[in-house]
Amino acid sequence: MLKRIVKNVVICYNIGMKEIFERFSISISDEKIEKFEKYYQLLVFYNSKFNITAITERQEVIVKHFVDSVLGVDRITGNKLIDIGSGGGFPALPIKIMKEDISLTMLEATGKKCEFLKTVAKELDLKDVNVINGRAEELAKDPDFREKFDCSTARAVARLNTLLEYTMPFVKVGGRLVAYKGDAKEEVIEAKNAIKALGGKIVEDYSYNLLDAKRQLISVEKISQTPSIYPRTNAMIRKKPL
Repeated sequence: MLKRIVKNVVICYNIGMKEIFERFSISISDEKIEKFEKYYQLLVFYNSKFNITAITERQEVIVKHFVDSVLGVDRITGNKLIDIGSGGGFPALPIKIMKEDISLTMLEATGKKCEFLKTVAKELDLKDVNVINGRAEELAKDPDFREKFDCSTARAVARLNTLLEYTMPFVKVGGRLVAYKGDAKEEVIEAKNAIKALGGKIVEDYSYNLLDAKRQLISVEKISQTPSIYPRTNAMIRKKPL
């Protein structure tokens, strides 16, 4: 298990978006910056209509949503990605902006957020993006989706042991789950049984600081098929986590 620490980056509130990305050692083109600028404007506009995120201040959105999402790009395996519980599109849409050649499916249970995700994908001219209004524990039973993806991502969805049951059934053997977490040391220990039961193995646990907040990217490789009994119903998953 690999562990690394990235030192805090001091962000001044009078610098541009591109410079903020670069302060986190992220190389980005002007064309992609334009897409992130448009994404931010859409986020603020639609957030005034219905709640998408509590974070709307420009610099905070850039760092806590955009940069945080992009820091996981190099961990995305293959070209077929599913994001579970996409919400406002993090980390899925920033990943898609950076890696436009991937095929992206976003699964979100709230209809209004699905419409927002579709609007962003259209306005940013992002191709091969599929938005599904549904629940992971139901869609994962569908043979058209079960173990069909090279990689799955999720951010701020559930504790790791619960998250694994929602996400791992979608991933092919040899593929990966990339979980975006806060300080998740206890969750990693708690999830050992779930990782084993669902056919996974932690291959990286990458820690970094983001504006004084501890963050972790946890990569779980799928080393064997997930038993067909998983995922269980949402009620059972919540009542009795693995």
